[in-house]
Amino acid sequence: MEPDWQWYRSFLAVLDQGSLSAAARVLGLTQPTLGRHIDALETALQLKLFTRSFDGFAPTDAAQALKPYAIGLADTAAALLRTASGQREGVRGTVRITASEVVSVEVLPPILAALRLEHPELVIELMLSNQMDDLLRREADIAVRMVRPTQGALIARRVGVIELGLHARPDYLARCGTPKHVDELARHSLIGFDKETARLRRMQSTIGGFDRSIFALRADSDLAQLAMIRAGFGLGVCQVGLARRDGLVRVLPKPFAFPLDTWIAMHADLRDSPRCAVAFAALVDGLRAYIGSEPSASTSRTSTRLKR
Repeated sequence: MEPDWQWYRSFLAVLDQGSLSAAARVLGLTQPTLGRHIDALETALQLKLFTRSFDGFAPTDAAQALKPYAIGLADTAAALLRTASGQREGVRGTVRITASEVVSVEVLPPILAALRLEHPELVIELMLSNQMDDLLRREADIAVRMVRPTQGALIARRVGVIELGLHARPDYLARCGTPKHVDELARHSLIGFDKETARLRRMQSTIGGFDRSIFALRADSDLAQLAMIRAGFGLGVCQVGLARRDGLVRVLPKPFAFPLDTWIAMHADLRDSPRCAVAFAALVDGLRAYIGSEPSASTSRTSTRLKR
């Protein structure tokens, strides 16, 4: 017998929750129904997926091996529903947008508020993520990314450059002094990353001696770092546009200038979706206004092979 999609959905819920009762609450089904789904899936696949015990359901090796494929089915089903909703007449339905945490929290809210005001039947889902393959797995419809998309089957538009710089609150600088040279940073409270990142490696290659060991506060969240700069903890790197808006002072602008090429990307299959078209255009216009840049590239479909 061909397994029913609902069985896979129940399988994923039990896998995530660890018990029939918890999975039933998540899915809004009864515990006996979930039990029948798991039994039917095991029979259809001729595999033992869970070991039953008083503590719950423990996944077998077979269940762990099937998990990524079941997640793929769930992602495809969600994308199918989103695409179908966007094909109805008019701008309505759901559009799922993914962007970094700072852009999502600090930049997009007024853009999305204006979009919703213009299209009140549009439902917006916002996913905070930095992974480009969100579009390829169809976990999102539109992505805001700080790197040029190279995956195939994507429509991409460059909206300009967001620059990062080193900033501090005025009262911190009044108290601790304004560094005039990189060597003076050692006596300051610096805010940076806990784990080494590509951005930190670029700083290290550009600015000698700038490594993790000199940070007085380490956090892998850009939002946490921004909050600490705003609180006057010390010097940290953030977007120049946000710093200007918050009245932060930029220091050492020449060595600490990190441009981020900013792009809006969408799967080419969604080019005829009214909901995605208006959201894509709103993001392009809104981010260009935030960046203050003129358009420098037209919409283009990338021609490179898919990279996962």
